[in-house]
Amino acid sequence: MEFEKHLREIVNTMSEGLLLVGADGAIAMVNEALSRLTGYGREELVGRSCRVLDCDMCEQERGPGGGAWCRLFAEKTTRAKRCMIRRKDGTYLPVLKNQSLLRDTAGQPLFAVETLTDLSELAGLDRKVEELTRLLSADEGFHGMVGTSPAMRRVFDLLERAAASDAPVLLIGESGTGKELAAWAIHELGRRRQGPFIPFNCAALSEALLESELFGHAKGAFTGAHRHRQGRFEAADGGDIFLDEIGDAPASIQVKLLRVLETKRFERVGENRSMHADVRVISATNRDLPRLVSAGRFREDLFFRINVIPIELPPLRTRLEDLAPLAEHFLCRLAAQANRPVPSIAPETMRLLLAHPWPGNVRELKSALEYAFVVTDAGPVEPRHLPPALIVRAAPDVLAEACRARAEPEAGRGELINALRLAGGNRSEAARIMGVSRGTILNRMRRFGVDSRHVIE
Repeated sequence: MEFEKHLREIVNTMSEGLLLVGADGAIAMVNEALSRLTGYGREELVGRSCRVLDCDMCEQERGPGGGAWCRLFAEKTTRAKRCMIRRKDGTYLPVLKNQSLLRDTAGQPLFAVETLTDLSELAGLDRKVEELTRLLSADEGFHGMVGTSPAMRRVFDLLERAAASDAPVLLIGESGTGKELAAWAIHELGRRRQGPFIPFNCAALSEALLESELFGHAKGAFTGAHRHRQGRFEAADGGDIFLDEIGDAPASIQVKLLRVLETKRFERVGENRSMHADVRVISATNRDLPRLVSAGRFREDLFFRINVIPIELPPLRTRLEDLAPLAEHFLCRLAAQANRPVPSIAPETMRLLLAHPWPGNVRELKSALEYAFVVTDAGPVEPRHLPPALIVRAAPDVLAEACRARAEPEAGRGELINALRLAGGNRSEAARIMGVSRGTILNRMRRFGVDSRHVIE
C-alpha cells in the first residue's frame, strides 16, 4: 500500500522518539528522533532487546505478567509514565514514555508502540525557575548580600575576583553569615552563569545516601534503588556546584571529591563506567578545617584542592554598621510580601538589636524581624515585639529598658475597654473606632484578658 511505503518517512518527521517492540522484547523499528535522543544508530538497535535502553520503569513491567515477557502485553494497558533511559554514552535521559499495543485481526498483540518525549529541557527549566526565584528573593545589595562596612566591601571585591577565575573557592564563615548567597554571587558573576547552580549540604545525609546524591546511582545498585538517579555533579555539568558544610563529609566521600576535583571524573554507585563532569566547585564550611586536618578528620590533599581561593565571611557582630541596612532590607521585603506599610524601628529597639551578640548572624536577625513583623499591629517595631529569647540575652541595662517597654501599659487596656463599650461590644465597630483591624482587637482582648460581654455590663 502507498501508506506503508511512506510509513518510515512519516515516523521520521516526529520530534518524539518512537520504537516498535515485539512480544519477545526485540526492537523492530526506531525513528530518527529516537537515534538522536539515545545516541544509538538504527542498525545498533533494531533486532536487539529493548533492555539496551535500560529503562528504570520497565523493570516493574517485567514483573508477574501472566506468562508474557512484559506486563504490557499481558494486561493490554496503556499509560504514560516518567522514566530514565540510558544513552549510548552512559548518561541518563529523563523521558515521558507513552505505550500502546498493535494487535492483529484476531486481537492478538503484535508490537508495543512506544513514544519517548525528552524531558531534559523541562528539568533545566525547573532549575532555572529555582535560580530565578533565588535571584528575585535577593533583589537588593550585592547579589542579595547587604552591607556597606569595610569588611563586606572586601568580601564583595573578593567574590568578583573569584568569579573571574575557574579555580575552586572555599567560603569560610559561621552559620548564618550568607555563604550560599556568596556562592550564588560567584555563579552569577562567572562565565558559567548560563549553566546550572546546584547547591548541596554535605552534612544532611548518611554516608551511603550522600554518595548516591552526589554521584548518582544505577537501578539495582542497592536495596530500594528501583530507578536510575542522576547525581548532583552530573546535574551541575557546565555550571557550578556548591558543597556546603564540606567539613562534615565522611572520609570515603572526601576521596571521591578529591578525584572529581583533580580529574573531573566520577562513577555512579553500582557502576564501573567513568563519567565526566565539567563543574566548578564552590565549597563552604563553618569548621576549622586546618584543625580537622591536624586531627586526621579531613584529608590534607582535599583541603589544598578546595582552598585555592579562600574567602572569609565576617560574623554580624563584627560589622554592626550593617545591622540597620539589613533590618530595613528584611522589613521592606516582608512588607512587600504582605502588602503592608514598612514599619520603622523604634530607637530603643535598635539599641537592643545592636547589643545582641547574634550567634546566628544574619539568619538570626532575619528570623527575629519576621517574628516582630507578625506581632506588630501598626507603628514602629518596639522591644516588646521582638522574640523573648533575644531580650533575655540582652545586657542588664538594655534588658531593663526592654522589659519596661515590653510591659503593656494599663492605658492600652483601658483604651480597648472604652472602644468596646462605645461599640456596644461589637468588635468590628471597636476596631473602626481604634483604627485597627478586627484581628488586632481579638489579639488585644486575649492579651489583656478582656471579654466583650463584661465590658458592657
